[in-house]
Amino acid sequence: MQKAGSSPDFYFVDGIRTASRRMVRELGFMKSTLAATDYPPSAVHAIIEIGSRKSMSAAQLAEFLDLEKSSVSRMVRKLIEAGELQEQASDSDGRVKWLALTPQGRRTLAAVQAFGRKQVVGALEQLSANQQDAVAQGLGIYAQALEARRSGKAMEQAGEIRIVAGYQAGVIGRIVQMHALFYARSVGFGSFFESKVAAGMAEFVPRLDHPRNGLWLAVQGQRIVGSVAIDGQDLGDNKAHLRWFIVDDGLRGAGVGRRLMDAAMAFCDAQGFASVQLWTFQGLDAARRLYEGCGFQLKEEWPGAQWGKEMVEQRFERLVAPPGD
Repeated sequence: MQKAGSSPDFYFVDGIRTASRRMVRELGFMKSTLAATDYPPSAVHAIIEIGSRKSMSAAQLAEFLDLEKSSVSRMVRKLIEAGELQEQASDSDGRVKWLALTPQGRRTLAAVQAFGRKQVVGALEQLSANQQDAVAQGLGIYAQALEARRSGKAMEQAGEIRIVAGYQAGVIGRIVQMHALFYARSVGFGSFFESKVAAGMAEFVPRLDHPRNGLWLAVQGQRIVGSVAIDGQDLGDNKAHLRWFIVDDGLRGAGVGRRLMDAAMAFCDAQGFASVQLWTFQGLDAARRLYEGCGFQLKEEWPGAQWGKEMVEQRFERLVAPPGD
């Protein structure tokens, strides 16, 4: 095990380089086109990033992809000519043009996402649950480290994450963003889901001053990287509703989620709720293991579309022991 900040030996480094090359080959990056499209890898990445952010300028895209502006300009022009992208002048600065996906581009993005998810799911099915968590955590942290090296910015370690209670400036937007990006990528949710999360957060946050409501945030430096909330008002009958549990990419499996859940469950125990309930859907196996580790049990499941897409929805419940038991 290498210590943080130490210089790893050559065998260690070469092992990672070998694994990286194998991933590049297996994911198809050595081919002239990617993800069953007619486009090279850089164009496919451009479609994914513009689609996930709704709109970007060419300059922003070049910086994000770490490509020369001239290369991005040529690529964007080809994608516009192919009908994948469209340009719109900025309202505030006529010199800036925003790039967005066309309806054809959105169909291409959906096909790319389906292809990529099939690749990942097929690989993860070869692994145990613990190995899957290790892959998610390790790849995320390694990607952050590569980005930190390129940008010259210091990378903060997961151990520096603090769990804080209550409102923080920007919390609504940040929690909505983490949910939207994760669920768009993992299950294909879109604007309906993002709008529903935003509306729920906007309604809940002004009620944080109520003694039976709580919000806990994982904060790394000044950045919110995780959240969980307890709404003690909306279910009634002395039942608590666990909501908006999310941990940012690269930190899942590092214990951040468990720390957030422990804080929320300690609050519920202290408040004397009869039970804590949460609603989710089938397929989020890592989250389910965490819920069950905190005492939740699956009580119901049914087909539904409250999140904007047909899913097998689930209700979990945790009974809270009376004081003194």
